[in-house]
Amino acid sequence: MARCDQGYLCRICKEEVERLSESELYLRFVIGEIDPEVLHLTPECHLVCNPVFAQFIEDQRFDGPACVQEGFRKEDLDPCYVVKRQEIVTRGFRRLLEIQSNRKSFPQVQDYLLEEFKGKWK
Repeated sequence: MARCDQGYLCRICKEEVERLSESELYLRFVIGEIDPEVLHLTPECHLVCNPVFAQFIEDQRFDGPACVQEGFRKEDLDPCYVVKRQEIVTRGFRRLLEIQSNRKSFPQVQDYLLEEFKGKWK
């Protein structure tokens, strides 16, 4: 299969990241952590392949693995940071689900961003 016929490959498991709601890359993008100019150059990863990041998704539609890496578990981190991180990462995950179910409402990739990040990259 030609490279252009294939989606992004996960940097951890080397399998294709098939759905937007599985994408660590796009989740980081919608929460303002990745500049749209480098989106296509940034390595992809399944959310479930990065439990250090995925542990902050608090949504019943996501059943990610527990983070067991000492020093990086939510229990090891500042509680205020954890609350803020859970809020933004969960909102970003829900945005991916929204985009995935109704792509016509998001005609351009910049439309994927959460509202507070839409002016960040201008």
